[in-house]
Amino acid sequence: MSAAPPRTRSVSQIPLRAARWSATHPWWAIGGWVVFVVVCTSLTVLVPTQAMDDDDYRVGESGRAEAWIEEARLTEADHELVLVTAAGGGDLDPGDADAVAQDLGDALAGQEHVAGVGDAVLAPDGAAAMVAIELAVDADDVSGIQGVVDDVAADHPGLVLAQAGDASVDAAIDERVAQDLAGAEAVALPVTVVLMVLAFGALIAAGIPVLLAATSVLATLGIAAALSHVVPAEPTVTSMIALIGMAVGVDYTLFYLKREREERARGRTTVDAVEIAAATSGHSIVVSGVAVVVSLAALYLLQLAMFDSLATGAIVVVAVAVVGSITVLPALLVTLGRWVDRPRVPLLWRIGRRVGPGGVSRRVLGPVTRRPVVAVVAAGLVCGVVAAPALGLRLHGANLDTLPQDLAEVRTLQQVAATFPSDGSTLDVVVRGAADAQDEVAAALDGLARDALASGRFQDPGAPARAVAADGRTHVLTLAVPLAESDPALDDVVRDLRADLVPAALDGLDVETAVGGGPAYQLDYTQRQSERMPFVIGAVLLLTLVMMAASFRSLPVALISTGLNLLSVGVAFGVLRMVFQEGWLAGPLGFTSPGFVIDWIPLFVMVVLVGLSMDYHVFVLSRVRERVQRGVEPRTAVREGIADSAGVVTSAAAVMVSVFAIFATLSMLELKMMGVVLAVAILVDATLVRLVLLPGILTLLGGRVWPRAARRGTPAVQDATGPAVPAPALT
Repeated sequence: MSAAPPRTRSVSQIPLRAARWSATHPWWAIGGWVVFVVVCTSLTVLVPTQAMDDDDYRVGESGRAEAWIEEARLTEADHELVLVTAAGGGDLDPGDADAVAQDLGDALAGQEHVAGVGDAVLAPDGAAAMVAIELAVDADDVSGIQGVVDDVAADHPGLVLAQAGDASVDAAIDERVAQDLAGAEAVALPVTVVLMVLAFGALIAAGIPVLLAATSVLATLGIAAALSHVVPAEPTVTSMIALIGMAVGVDYTLFYLKREREERARGRTTVDAVEIAAATSGHSIVVSGVAVVVSLAALYLLQLAMFDSLATGAIVVVAVAVVGSITVLPALLVTLGRWVDRPRVPLLWRIGRRVGPGGVSRRVLGPVTRRPVVAVVAAGLVCGVVAAPALGLRLHGANLDTLPQDLAEVRTLQQVAATFPSDGSTLDVVVRGAADAQDEVAAALDGLARDALASGRFQDPGAPARAVAADGRTHVLTLAVPLAESDPALDDVVRDLRADLVPAALDGLDVETAVGGGPAYQLDYTQRQSERMPFVIGAVLLLTLVMMAASFRSLPVALISTGLNLLSVGVAFGVLRMVFQEGWLAGPLGFTSPGFVIDWIPLFVMVVLVGLSMDYHVFVLSRVRERVQRGVEPRTAVREGIADSAGVVTSAAAVMVSVFAIFATLSMLELKMMGVVLAVAILVDATLVRLVLLPGILTLLGGRVWPRAARRGTPAVQDATGPAVPAPALT
């Protein structure tokens, strides 16, 4: 390469050295990437993904109770429930319900997935009956059962039979998610291509970011399949990989490619332009990529299997996207040369050339840098108002109310829960002690059951309430609670049972106790997040603060970046509450508000948002610092640096917002929440934060933001055809 190599430190040289090698060995770099993607993608087929099982989700006291029940072989078999109602409504003839149960028993006898069929149980109001089909151990395919239920329904035309259960609901959700993702992918790719065409005005340049992002996602899916045998895969991790991978993959390529084109437009050769892009944008990509990885790694502090899986998938796809951006991208640019700007879209190309970089944003930045106090106060108030509702955020685990309400299986389970309240929320009191204390424990649990019913907070579960292990050491008492799963009062019931009723009933006995069941699990899971959330938030903010301070050699820059990231997170949480907890825009977005936010969403959104917003911070601040290093007056450096980078940031934000917004159209409420909040937060981050708050604060602080070494200037890459490009001083 002919341009003078910049003097950089060790880590700064990584993208530059990678670009030099790729530029001098382009076909090796391109071929190596193709082989890497093909090999990784083949792992998706060759290596079966190890999904998370029930053991992986266990947490706290409820997890201990479930483990004791399984160890004692007292685990209840899974059931599929068949709800029987009269076709015309009204009361159900008990004889008809018994006939349905008999027919189901005869038809399902001998099926490998069925252990038995129970009798028909009439509802208290007489309007429905329920037939429980006990599944065989580890049975997960209930499609054959549905066919039998349909046949029996055809033999009883005066009745309506609806089947549902955990297995059938899981199968229906898996099918719906697959359909949603296929539809989202079919929309996301064309939308991203269109946005890239608008950004570049040339088809090849527009296709490169999409190609590299898509191949990064494909490679990651294969790597994730192999890693799932170390960190079991959570069901939504594939969606998350696609979501994050397309966003950061396009962004990183966009930053690099835009800078290379700018340098060529100044008259530099393709090789020199690639080297300068590597020393500037390439280095920003590495720094921002490390920032995203560090932010996501904080999720491991929760020690929850679901977050471990999501963090692992996101970290891998970001790392792959960074590697692709600093290796195969320079090789493609050198190989294509000026063909990267072909074929041009005439109108878009002319508009882009006429407007120039930052043509629109300069009109915004002018008033901001002239009146920074007014700009900062006004934008800060807007963000503060949007963020304020976050203080009332209510978290709860996913339940029937958060599943797609148009699924027949979901509606059936909701009807079962309403018709047979004892089949709703239940708690398991598990007691372990010596076998010779079996009678004392049994008597104590009988007393506990009486006291619980007398308290008015529990009800008769309608089934044998107590079970004992074969060795007599483990006892399980099941208590039914007449409250919906999303009712906040359930948490108080669990706490009172653990703190008062159970200790009082078993006082004096040498036993171990644990309270489990669905409500107890939700409480334990939420408490684990609440207890460790300060550590995660602190780790994310501290690590990003340290990284920005070390990268820019400026504590003020680090503090500004961290504060603005925290403000963006507040905006995201405020939007979460108002849209999903309070139900704003529920109609247009196609969901029914459950009255809470699904518990894992805010924390995951926070680390993703902080990581992604670092892309903009690093890229924008690097352009501002370049001008400060040239000796440009700080106010002018802010205005010009942000203006020159605004076009890239706007294009990158448009891609992110579009991809996230597509996920907001999916049926699963978790993905809808994640899509909506990230789309809004990125939009606010790229406009109010980057174009108003950041330049306003930098203008107010002036030269105090930058260290003296930066203001004096540093060695630069320079030739006769364009302005100097300072060598990165990042670590």
